[in-house]
Amino acid sequence: MALTYYLDLIGEEKGAAPNLFDPVKEEKARKAVEKGVNSFFNRLLEASKDDVNSHFLNAVTAVFDPHTSYFAPDKKDEFEIEMSGTLEGIGALLGEENGYIRVAEVIPGGPVWREGKIKAGDLILKVAQGDEDPVDLVGINVTEAVKYIRGKKGSRVRLTVRKPDGRIEMVALIRDVVQIQETYARSSLIKEKSTGKTYGYIELPKFYHDIKNQNNGRSSSDDVAKEVEKLRRLGVAGIVLDLRNNGGGLLDDAVKMTGLFFPSGPVVQVKDKKKPAQILRDDDGRVTWSGPLIVLVNAMSASASEIVAGALQDYGRAIIVGGETTFGKGTVQAMLNLDDYTSDEWKNLRPLGALTLTIQKFYRVTGASTQVKGVVPDVVLPDPMDALEIGERYMDYPLTWDHLSALSFQKWNQPLPIREVQRRSRERVLKDPLLGLFQKNRDRLIRLRGKTLQSLNLQTFQKEQIDLRREDAQIRRLQKENPLLEPLPTESDGELKGEPDYQKKRRGDWFQEIRKDPFIVEALAVFHDMDLVKPPVKGKR
Repeated sequence: MALTYYLDLIGEEKGAAPNLFDPVKEEKARKAVEKGVNSFFNRLLEASKDDVNSHFLNAVTAVFDPHTSYFAPDKKDEFEIEMSGTLEGIGALLGEENGYIRVAEVIPGGPVWREGKIKAGDLILKVAQGDEDPVDLVGINVTEAVKYIRGKKGSRVRLTVRKPDGRIEMVALIRDVVQIQETYARSSLIKEKSTGKTYGYIELPKFYHDIKNQNNGRSSSDDVAKEVEKLRRLGVAGIVLDLRNNGGGLLDDAVKMTGLFFPSGPVVQVKDKKKPAQILRDDDGRVTWSGPLIVLVNAMSASASEIVAGALQDYGRAIIVGGETTFGKGTVQAMLNLDDYTSDEWKNLRPLGALTLTIQKFYRVTGASTQVKGVVPDVVLPDPMDALEIGERYMDYPLTWDHLSALSFQKWNQPLPIREVQRRSRERVLKDPLLGLFQKNRDRLIRLRGKTLQSLNLQTFQKEQIDLRREDAQIRRLQKENPLLEPLPTESDGELKGEPDYQKKRRGDWFQEIRKDPFIVEALAVFHDMDLVKPPVKGKR
């Protein structure tokens, strides 16, 4: 750590002799590392009783499987926020800085953003509920501070903040429901200038479902259905569903989402230790999108993402594109509110938090489990993430892979030219300098994984770091915006009129990411392959 920090300090100084040892910078590097280590141990020593209990209980539950775990009351609230994509509060991301609570980011559309006085970089010194006396937040960790700052919609909170120039201000806010936009599904058109064709692209960062607000809350399956329908009406030539880095969510949402792309049939099987397997089906008979479909996955695509990708692959409905395999989480959990399991004589101990308990495994319609093995894409692309030991197979005490009997199901009536698509994709990868560099980067990371000794010689370590940074610089240089791709909004000019500046910027940043993404570029190339090599249709349903 000290060596890395030292080289960063050397790199900041232009014209510095790289091989000349600087004892002043070495001392500065050591002090920086010491400060970080001390901060880590201080957090351990300052842990609350609830934190200690939580760590102990999770040490016990982790022996049974990686996904049975205890949630302390505040962690349970965080889990529910993550599942729903909404929270009640002021609309600011908070962090810690030298004993102070710092505003790291203002969430667009929230109370802080609407009020306009609090900015990123401000320090929150005190918080008061309504007309009550303020509570001093200096020296309190961010988890504790959030308990004071969050609150019910419509409640009033007063914050005392220090500006970067030293000014102290008191800001009153009315808490509200804050939507975390990064949670939700969004879609874009992608126009290929070389062919004139326009495709649809849907990004789903995670599965979400507002369980507390079933009537008016949002769900990922409903939102994706709306985006698919919107793209269909716009006449796209194909749709890319991006499930990369999507860690999953509710089983029912996965079943509903899969059913958007074929008429009816089984989607997944779930089984506990004793009962026969339960078959979860889509039987509404409707197909929202019947055109070409590609699903993007990677090593972080887990659980519900694997159900969707696995079912669409088994039905021959979509071509799956991604790294070597997905995460491999093939288990189902139930969340148990522990307060419901205690009698009133123990009510003084409430809230007790919750337990997520692994109760079932799920299986594909072929009978195979995704547990440990995951879903292997049809088109495998080099991805450095595959070298990082991400996945169920790298975790302690995972449940084993097994299988059930295959179900009877009718494949999609338009067979996919998988072998030809695979051949053409391999040829492109060999010629693509960026994907070639990804392969080189992946291979290097795998070699480093087996390396258990690290040289502390300055020159040797420096050479290793220079090589790493040169490779990173090459990737950044090659990962430039593709001029042949033109992402476009799915909304009409009328719908975009009067759009807030923050939404314009968010869309612009996203479009820039799309133009730089080699996996999206390859997905569109696969659509071309599918057009060029069309197997005969098997017959009408």
